[in-house]
Amino acid sequence: MRTVELLLDEEAELAVREAWRRLADAGLPSQARHRSPTNSPHLTLASCPEFTAPIRWGLAEVVAALPLPVHLTGLVRFERPTSVLAWGLDREPALAGLHRRVWEAVASDSRPETLNPLHAPGRWSPHITLGRSQRPGAFADRRVPELLPAPPLSARLTTLRSYDTDTGDLEVLEPRT
Repeated sequence: MRTVELLLDEEAELAVREAWRRLADAGLPSQARHRSPTNSPHLTLASCPEFTAPIRWGLAEVVAALPLPVHLTGLVRFERPTSVLAWGLDREPALAGLHRRVWEAVASDSRPETLNPLHAPGRWSPHITLGRSQRPGAFADRRVPELLPAPPLSARLTTLRSYDTDTGDLEVLEPRT
């Protein structure tokens, strides 16, 4: 499976890594515990089984829209099927439009049943994961909000990348030349 992700500017990345550290120091699930060299704060836009030429072509057009300013909205929690604690992003028109273009690119040459329906426009909840756990209610601890710094009010999404879950390869996606 290939993911399509956006990376944050350096200042926002440092803020996320600080939140990861604070969760880990408090003994809570944290992305800081993922030791993979590819682990970095990101916004997942979509995933698909493979990058075909039509998908690559569409994603190369998306890169031209970067960097993209975004606004963070604060803590959000998801329980589906894993517990996730994240900083939400405002689904502003520019971000929603960029996401729609990514979705259209991956959907253009993928079988519909291979796409994650939670990434579909209208269902997608833009967020930067701080921690995740297989344990339901892992972030019900009332200390969580006071443990974490406030998210930056704004950030920039700077780089489009893909992670191949089969090979572990990471690829920075470039604009069309």
